[in-house]
Amino acid sequence: MADYKNIKGFNIQYLDSDPPNPIEGQMWFNSTTQTLKGAEAGGVPAGTWSAGGSLPAAIYENAGAGTNTAALSFGGQGNPPSPLHPYTNQNLSYNGTTWSTAASLNSARRLLSGNGTQTSALAYGGYTVPPSANSQALTESWDGTSWTEVNDLNTARRSSSGNGLSNTDALMVNGTAGPSPVAQVAVEKWNGTSWTEVAETNTTRKTSVHWGTSTDAIAAGGATATADTAFVEIYNGTSWTETTDFSAARALSGRSGPDSTNGIVFGGSLPGGVTANTEYWNGTSWTELNNLATARYMQGSAGQASNNALAIGGSDTITRSDSVEEWNVPDYVVKTFTTS
Repeated sequence: MADYKNIKGFNIQYLDSDPPNPIEGQMWFNSTTQTLKGAEAGGVPAGTWSAGGSLPAAIYENAGAGTNTAALSFGGQGNPPSPLHPYTNQNLSYNGTTWSTAASLNSARRLLSGNGTQTSALAYGGYTVPPSANSQALTESWDGTSWTEVNDLNTARRSSSGNGLSNTDALMVNGTAGPSPVAQVAVEKWNGTSWTEVAETNTTRKTSVHWGTSTDAIAAGGATATADTAFVEIYNGTSWTETTDFSAARALSGRSGPDSTNGIVFGGSLPGGVTANTEYWNGTSWTELNNLATARYMQGSAGQASNNALAIGGSDTITRSDSVEEWNVPDYVVKTFTTS
């Protein structure tokens, strides 16, 4: 019987950690975990975070749309939060290398929701500039050139990541209403023209993350009235069903995914602080992946699949950031083999 060396021309490597960029078909023994591993096609995405083009200035509580090579970042708040650094209506466009200024939102706000692509995005809800600060129902649609005010949400809200793949399809899930941060259970669906109230989630929460479409979505984590949560729910267009929890409760994370069967969640706040953790969802369970280089929360996020995410700005609870990280996944995944 032919052995690995005769097939591949070299021996299985003995390493103390997984190689950063294995090639498909490569095998190695991880001496730290005492496991035999290899790179193959399919399965859990073996992605890594790398530095993207920095923002022109630090920002957090912003929204995002698009992918890691064609993204938008809009709204948010500068560094530090003060009258000298008010909420912004800034809209920035990313080409995978650098950010450029695009047409601004009509209304400056932070903690707004966003979704869509670089040329077809939606911005909704949020929190307006002091001293008359309050949750907003305002919705704006982006056509690649300018933002246009369209029909408002039925309930003014903020602190919801939003989900949808274009400016004609979205869900506004939970969040907080009014001037006080009271968590919501309400969900609204956008059809390109107007918002309609649909089935409520099973858990009242705010600052959770969501992705997918208006008929196939997921809501994960966030905060209830008393604490951060690990609860995850799936929406089938009619009702919400509780499914497998996160590995740990978290809120204010970033996300990327096309539907309820595939996606990643990254960063966010934990009961003990801010995390760099990244987790992958396959429709059934969560798998921990490579961490962000920098722990952050309240960041903008872009991405429409588990292989093209972008973490935009954010905060480590003290300093607001201008850094951007790109999630890149090769055409292979790392598989652990059983040895005997």
